Amino acid sequence: MANIITLSRFPLLFVYVALLYYGGYTVKAWAAPFILLIIALDSIDGMVARARGEASLLGSALDIATDRTLEIILWVVFAHLRLISIVVPIIVITRGTTVDAVRAVGMKEGLPPFEQVKSPISRFLVASRFMRSTYALLKAAAFFALTLDLALRSAGAPPHLAASLPTVHAIALVLTWLAVLWCLLRGIPVLVEGYSLLKAG
Repeated sequence: MANIITLSRFPLLFVYVALLYYGGYTVKAWAAPFILLIIALDSIDGMVARARGEASLLGSALDIATDRTLEIILWVVFAHLRLISIVVPIIVITRGTTVDAVRAVGMKEGLPPFEQVKSPISRFLVASRFMRSTYALLKAAAFFALTLDLALRSAGAPPHLAASLPTVHAIALVLTWLAVLWCLLRGIPVLVEGYSLLKAG
């Protein structure tokens, strides 16, 4: 059940992206809470897995793969729509591919992704509930704000709301770069400790 919830995020994501490209103001405005729902499913699948005793290495890998796919696609889409710099998806993709490559070595040894870092500082940055929750909230807030940003640029946006576009855009950019910072903070420890693992292998 948990894995089904995880995988259901893929078709919902593609629907959301279609709304961004082909919807008018109203559709895009409704897409803002829709992306929050898609992201919230990440927490729901974890709760279901724990409640039903379905937590597994496969589930952990699927969860990370789904999260990674969602954030990469969205950063690329928002860069393509010229709401953020192309530097953002470049950083996120580079971090994601390198971290996943290192994690693949650990998973081959039967180690779940979040158990592959050992030092207290690394475990806090990578695996702590605070860092994981903060990162998820920053991404959710950034995607929500960027969706509103796009909606306010659309034809049919009420003039009194469209006037707030500069403020919304500024907030969206701040949240975007905070998310990128968190992305790096959670990825670098995996690469640092993973280097030792790869070297030993």
